[in-house]
Amino acid sequence: MAGHSKWANIKNRKGKQDSKRAQIFTKYARAIAVSVREGGPDPAFNSALAAMIDKAKSHNMPNDNIERAIKKGAGELGDANFEEITYEGYGPSGIAVIVKCLTDNRNRTAADVRYAFDKFGGNLGSTGCVSWMFDRKGLLIIEKVDSIDEEQLMLEAIDAGAEDFSAEEEYYEIITDTEEFEKVKNTLKESGYIFSTAEITYLPQNEIKLTDEKDLKNMVKMIDTLEDNDDVQEIYHNWDMPEDLDI
Repeated sequence: MAGHSKWANIKNRKGKQDSKRAQIFTKYARAIAVSVREGGPDPAFNSALAAMIDKAKSHNMPNDNIERAIKKGAGELGDANFEEITYEGYGPSGIAVIVKCLTDNRNRTAADVRYAFDKFGGNLGSTGCVSWMFDRKGLLIIEKVDSIDEEQLMLEAIDAGAEDFSAEEEYYEIITDTEEFEKVKNTLKESGYIFSTAEITYLPQNEIKLTDEKDLKNMVKMIDTLEDNDDVQEIYHNWDMPEDLDI
């Protein structure tokens, strides 16, 4: 996915939601606890936990909160009874949407997610109805700074196993196969590069533009409603979000 300014737009808009610090910390605490439950409390031996801790720290989650979430996942502060559920459906004008959740109440979450789809011109579908429109890839974002030599970074990324490299206006984007993600990330990290994003994600194979103003507003409201739900961890879609979007 070379030159995907859409991704930056998604992350920038998500950043507006992330300003709700207590809410985003709750989301990360859940994800950390589940990562511990599934792979153990030591990030050196649990890559999923290490990645989640990095994401939490990138949003300034205090170390005390992170440690508390790790202890909860390890059963030291009560059981972390959360399960991961993925919902798929369509937004306005057939926009493909994937919603990943962590919940302690499957019925509540299903009802909330369905409400967000139905309320804003979409419809919740069955498992697999839209995921085939996305590729599961590793994504690394490095913000542009004067100290980074673009050509050197590109060579290091490709040599480490990256599939694609692109230079955008404010950042560099590196795409990897999921199996090469940790290798590429660790190689670049050892070289001193700092990531603003480092995660396994869903990248759309094709993007859809929305031209109708009502559809635009409904799509934004759907995303905002889902992001405001503590159970929702990640939202992926194939909407070609306008760079000058201001709704």
